[in-house]
Amino acid sequence: MGDFQKEFPERFFQTGIAEANMIGLAAGLAIGGKIPFAGTFANFATGRVYDQIRQSVAYSEKNVKICASHAGLTLGEDGATHQILEDVGMMKMLPHMVVINPCDYNQTKAATLAIAEYEGPVYLRFGRPSWPVFTPANQKFEIGKAWKMIEGKDVTLFATGHLVWEAVVAEAMLRAEGISAEVINIHTIKPLDEEAILESVKKTGCAVSAEEHQLNGGLGDSIAQCLIRNNPAPLEYIGVNDSFGESGTPTQLLEKYGLNAENIVKAAKKAIARK
Repeated sequence: MGDFQKEFPERFFQTGIAEANMIGLAAGLAIGGKIPFAGTFANFATGRVYDQIRQSVAYSEKNVKICASHAGLTLGEDGATHQILEDVGMMKMLPHMVVINPCDYNQTKAATLAIAEYEGPVYLRFGRPSWPVFTPANQKFEIGKAWKMIEGKDVTLFATGHLVWEAVVAEAMLRAEGISAEVINIHTIKPLDEEAILESVKKTGCAVSAEEHQLNGGLGDSIAQCLIRNNPAPLEYIGVNDSFGESGTPTQLLEKYGLNAENIVKAAKKAIARK
């Protein structure tokens, strides 16, 4: 935010570690016709201020954009107290709230521009680590529209955030073994693109969900609800299984908690075996 502060000092407000005040200030600015972007670590942008978000933003559909960095395990060395793994569940349960989790720098930039044009509350989640940039630089971001990145026929890999790259790597590993995997980037967790999910699983017959979040309340839960209501099919989950994080490098933590390409490959084979 440093460049913005230098360019527009009269439009930049530093609230320090008073995150509840930040959300209240943003809600007030929205009432005045502004488009406020409230940003801090994801743990403090959601967990610490959930009451203010629920009462002052979501309930009245305020046009507030909550942009939360340092989400998930890949926050790394700061450890469990800062590694929020429950934020997607918390935010997607709020009526009126849009939840977006882009996969790389280019998609995050496109999403930021898109939510500025969208009228209503948005939670934009992104991470801390240096991460591969593998999507086009000048892409158009469409809220609520999943992106089929790779076509396949044997299994569908639904991924969000950092795990999209891991799914792309997993697809190559599976292809080397003669397994055709479809990779779909679910950058918008709410509203969920149920049409894209059902269309893909109808073709492949099974799926894997992959996310840097608790299994409870995350993307996988949303996909499971969609499938059970419309087209029950084998679904395997990649995510954190009812655990807090810990201190370590992003790569070490993703490997320890099973959030990597190797485990996506294992889950894909398990899903295929259940068909």
